[in-house]
Amino acid sequence: MNDILIQNTVAFFEKSFGSSPQKTVLSPGRINIIGEHIDYNDGYVLPAAIDKVICFAFEKNNTQTSKIIAIDLNEEFEIDLTQEVKLSDVVWTNYIRGVIKQLQDNGFSFDGFNCVFSSNIPVGSGLSSSAALECGMIFGIKSLFDLKIEKKDISLLGQKAEHWVGINCGIMDQFSSVHGLENKVIKLDCNTLDFEYHNADFKDYSLILFDSNVKHSLFTSEYNTRRIECEEGLSIIKNHFPEVKSFRDSSVEQVLSLKDKMTEKVFDRVHFVVKEINRVIKACEALDQGNIELLGELLFETHDGLSKEYEVSCEELDMLVDTAKEDDAIIGSRLMGGGFGGCTINLVKKGNENEVKRKFSKLYLDTFGIELKFYDVKISNGTTLL
Repeated sequence: MNDILIQNTVAFFEKSFGSSPQKTVLSPGRINIIGEHIDYNDGYVLPAAIDKVICFAFEKNNTQTSKIIAIDLNEEFEIDLTQEVKLSDVVWTNYIRGVIKQLQDNGFSFDGFNCVFSSNIPVGSGLSSSAALECGMIFGIKSLFDLKIEKKDISLLGQKAEHWVGINCGIMDQFSSVHGLENKVIKLDCNTLDFEYHNADFKDYSLILFDSNVKHSLFTSEYNTRRIECEEGLSIIKNHFPEVKSFRDSSVEQVLSLKDKMTEKVFDRVHFVVKEINRVIKACEALDQGNIELLGELLFETHDGLSKEYEVSCEELDMLVDTAKEDDAIIGSRLMGGGFGGCTINLVKKGNENEVKRKFSKLYLDTFGIELKFYDVKISNGTTLL
């Protein structure tokens, strides 16, 4: 699949600029096995890069202006590298403007370049196409101009670019896009950025994403609200338990003891976060032991918390997970990503994939009048230079 994407991207570059690209970069989307909404709460997450990517083609153009073409959007823009970088009304360009701004603000010097890019990452499905865009762009500029930027710093620069755009994201998306390894999940400590790989052998199960094909407009405002609620809850915990520095130092018992000190919403958010951090640890143990059935149970538990306590689910996602619970071919399911739409991640017994897709497609269409999409994903390498 990616071979065709690469060929088409390179061919479009050659047609647009009359030359072959000097650098070609693949930057993947990501899934998160478990640990949702924990990256900005200093917990552990368990993401992995996947085999759906953005392909970039780059060349130096020996000017101070960069020209970038988004093949899939049939749009392009130019940016003068000598001028102050400002936000544009054309939203997709801001992620690239943000990358250029962060590189310049951090003292990296580079000249103008031409770039085209194309993607097979479904946009809006929670697979972090924005992080792939940011990190792939940084990686390409780094490679083109021989900049000395470590992998970790590519992740951090990508995160800062997204903050500049206005999305106060954690570090997980960019980190997993850069650091992914084939058939490995990353247990990432979002506080220290320490990480370790765990084998991702799902044995008799396939990893399939069910795309709800909905994206409710609440996401950005509610995302930032959740951060504020969690910060308030953590402050209350710290006031009563001074030894607690972050949520991962806190226990469920401590949270329960402070229930009457918090609003109902803040308590629910904090209770979910502390339990979810514990589930990530259990998930690593399950993978290490090859206990995929236990991993599946943890996925169901996470969705329950995301839906009822963190309140980032929606009717469509809840229906998909509730149906999965009743299906013997599915041992685990939960919403993945920020919520309010996007995908569920599912562990499906091999040999049952087509029947599960047929059943869910019909039921979802009958219930909501919406087509359900499916993405079979494999765990793959992070941002790479071809």
